[in-house]
Amino acid sequence: MQHVKDGIEEQYWQAVVGKDSRANGTFFVAVRSTGIYCKPSCPSRQPKRENVSFYASPEAAEQAGYRACKRCRPREVTQADPQVEIAQRICRYIEQHLEGAISLADLSEQFNRSPFHLQRIFKRVMGISPRQYAEAYRLEQFKTQVKERESVTEALYEVGYSSSSRLYERAPGQLGMTPTTYQRGGAGMHISYTIVDSPLGRLLVAATDRGVCSVCIGDEDTLLEKAFQKEYPMADIRHDVDGTPLHNWVETLVRHLNGQQPHFDLPLDVQATAFQRRVWQALQAIPYGETRSYSQVAQIIGQPTAARAVANACATNPVAIVIPCHRIVREDGNMGGYRWGESRKQQLLEKEAEQIM
Repeated sequence: MQHVKDGIEEQYWQAVVGKDSRANGTFFVAVRSTGIYCKPSCPSRQPKRENVSFYASPEAAEQAGYRACKRCRPREVTQADPQVEIAQRICRYIEQHLEGAISLADLSEQFNRSPFHLQRIFKRVMGISPRQYAEAYRLEQFKTQVKERESVTEALYEVGYSSSSRLYERAPGQLGMTPTTYQRGGAGMHISYTIVDSPLGRLLVAATDRGVCSVCIGDEDTLLEKAFQKEYPMADIRHDVDGTPLHNWVETLVRHLNGQQPHFDLPLDVQATAFQRRVWQALQAIPYGETRSYSQVAQIIGQPTAARAVANACATNPVAIVIPCHRIVREDGNMGGYRWGESRKQQLLEKEAEQIM
């Protein structure tokens, strides 16, 4: 979600190093390696600078997928920025009125601001619209409720879904599985996978009956299998056999990597935050053989200061190649990082460049 401006990040980092309590409320510190965000003065061990991102509000950090630190309790801080304070009040109002649809006109009347001005303030702080925040928060509440209740139906009405169809139409893209399966912690989920040779090395592709859920690249089958099974510990995982949809999807990917099928469209079954979805959609829109920088993608999704958050979303992409995060490079044209190795990234980009010449 909305990052603070890059120009003051060094000042923020110095506040973190000094555990300066005077900075509490001006920004929040998110740590990629732990998935947690804190106050600048948090007494926890100092993180590595490369793992740190800064956010303007707790809501912005949480929308990017981070959890509040239980030690310093960052949500207890009051923001100094008046626009951030307004956005927080809107968030609280939305959270307390999930039982019905909340329109921009309703919020405009409640907060005595024009719909345009209110929307602009909220998107500046949160990076998404009030409606998108309501949808994301309602789904997160459902995910909590469904673990505590015996009935999925009871949980969905508790958090304000007007019908089960409203929930289930969102579930595949946001939960990555049906609500009932999520309630069981993924147990009973059937995932098939296979590992094949490819121009990039060994290629593991896995899928549910809804679509591809994982694409990994490596050198050793055992390491690929171990990492994949750790990701889905409660699922029923089995090797794929010829003749299934996964077999056809794998063939499509291999043809693509060989330059025989530049364009393809595979069904996906992946979990994502609202921000990740926007970044991943932007990646899929990059033409074959072209690249974009992190800051360009941030501009495309309407968050020009969120280049670091874009990099985060690329790093958490679970389906390499299908969501082409290899097409993101640094501002100066250098390769930048790649989960499966910089040499593979370069090989992918060179192959695509050759095909369009």
